[in-house]
Amino acid sequence: MGWLQISNLVICILFLTFYSYQIVYIFISLFRRPKTFPDAPKDKRYAVLISARNERGVIGFLLDSIAGQDYPSELVQAFVIADNCTDDTAEVARAHGATVYERSDPVRVGKGYALTRLIGCIWEDFGKDAFDGYLVVDADNLLTPNYLTEMNKALSAGYPVLTGYRNIKNYGDSWLASGTGLWFLHENRQLNNVRTLLGTSCAVSGTGFMVSREVLLENEGWKQHLLLEDVEFTADSILAGRKITYVHAAVLYDEQPVRFGQSFRQKLRWAKGYLQILHKYFGRLFRAIFRKGGFSAYDMLMNITPAYLLTLATVLVNVAGIVSAIFVEQMEALDILRIIGTFLFGLYWFAFLVGLTTGLCEWKRIRASAGKKIWSFFTFPVYMLTFVPAALAAFFIRPQWKPIEHTRAQGLDAVESKKKTPDKKN
Repeated sequence: MGWLQISNLVICILFLTFYSYQIVYIFISLFRRPKTFPDAPKDKRYAVLISARNERGVIGFLLDSIAGQDYPSELVQAFVIADNCTDDTAEVARAHGATVYERSDPVRVGKGYALTRLIGCIWEDFGKDAFDGYLVVDADNLLTPNYLTEMNKALSAGYPVLTGYRNIKNYGDSWLASGTGLWFLHENRQLNNVRTLLGTSCAVSGTGFMVSREVLLENEGWKQHLLLEDVEFTADSILAGRKITYVHAAVLYDEQPVRFGQSFRQKLRWAKGYLQILHKYFGRLFRAIFRKGGFSAYDMLMNITPAYLLTLATVLVNVAGIVSAIFVEQMEALDILRIIGTFLFGLYWFAFLVGLTTGLCEWKRIRASAGKKIWSFFTFPVYMLTFVPAALAAFFIRPQWKPIEHTRAQGLDAVESKKKTPDKKN
């Protein structure tokens, strides 16, 4: 066995060592039902926070889905921060009943800064005690009618930070969209769901999360401004001893990129954001592992550290192996390809099994035709490999926060009707 084969084997062993507990998560998700929460009085007041940049085409559908909640409408208020908009997003939002603030700041760009401003405006105009909970969603989202009712159950049961079930409304549009969607479904069912069942902390993933008034007051508003403000918020919550709880019955839909350029830009931002989180939080999270409730810190650390570093190690080792084989060891090209191909073959089928188990468990909730669902299981490993160039580029490129263009202008009824019909883009 050559050194390249040994190196790849060591990397595989390290992956299994660090992430074997997540394999256990998958098995638990297959045999235990998601946590449910007892019915609660519908008497709490909720603010829905929406950061929107040039989202005139989709924001009306989100606001309609908020208005269509089975929760008392007089206890729900949608707030929009029209952030550096060059279109009429603000006017569209006002026409759909939202309270709108406008922000123009070309220097402090990003969702974190927009949320800071939005919460500050709400506290100034309505007071810090006006709302019991704050739900953060994106302008392209759609909420199922029971969303706030289910969140209200969990908040009333004493859980201060909640994250819901993130689905995707354009799953069948491309292999990139389905790859992102399948990863989110994996996070829902096989990660956050099991974390809540085991009593450890979940992770907030971008959108669809609720924060109690008490948490925001303790934090003095929104203070997370890195590229991945959601991951930063998760790390801060875990370090503060708070557990984020998963609400399986609270379902929202969002839209994901279908073109490679947009998808790569999104992954580049994620990769750079993880580097920022790693730099800022590694030491504190590592020390927190050895305190009470330290598994949440370990789990969080596994999300931001080994996968990223081991992926880079895999690339560097195999590139070095190719160079060495050609110029030093004089190996045949076919031998080199066989070694690397064997390694990639193993990674492919491991990712395939993750996608397959996720897709089969969540089959009824995936809004796409049966053929596109099955095809997505085979393309999911390729989608995961596209993170590799983004991870490498993040070391050399400083991505700027840019909005993802959202074009699927559809209401909830149109999205949920895709259960058994082919996808069509409007």
